[in-house]
Amino acid sequence: MEDKTDQARPENAYEAAIQAQERVLERGRKGRVLIRDEERQWENTRQGRIRYFLHPDMYPDTALQEWRVFSQEIRAHSGKHRHQGGVAIYILEGKGYTIADGVRYDWEKGDLLTLPVKPGGVEHQHFNTNPSGPSRWMAFVYLPLANHVALHLKQVEVAPDHTSQSGGVNDG
Repeated sequence: MEDKTDQARPENAYEAAIQAQERVLERGRKGRVLIRDEERQWENTRQGRIRYFLHPDMYPDTALQEWRVFSQEIRAHSGKHRHQGGVAIYILEGKGYTIADGVRYDWEKGDLLTLPVKPGGVEHQHFNTNPSGPSRWMAFVYLPLANHVALHLKQVEVAPDHTSQSGGVNDG
């Protein structure tokens, strides 16, 4: 009886590259195109309350694998972190501001906040000023760009609502 593992293994690196490309194309043809809000769970993270819609490591069944797309709910304020930028943030509801590299940027529903790509990254934190409840935004990260500029995420300050068994502030 033949071992199916040996059958699936490509004979060389060139064939492996072709197979990898076929897997990407197949995901594009058959992957999920519609992701409903209620299908994704909110998570309390060191950066705050986040719901991922596209995340290639967490949701490999979606048609697009080159994007990380998530919504964040800002109650009082987010955690503070630094990364290379290259993120577009669309404000879905509420109002508030972001401190990016020491500069305050006020925003409200319908605005687009863009964090530039820059050496050493952009340190930033988001604040809610909406008196009637949390603010919420959607972030879009194109992973080929993020990987090209050597994305490094460093958590500087943890969000106020986050509780962790480790309790530490680490990279990532």
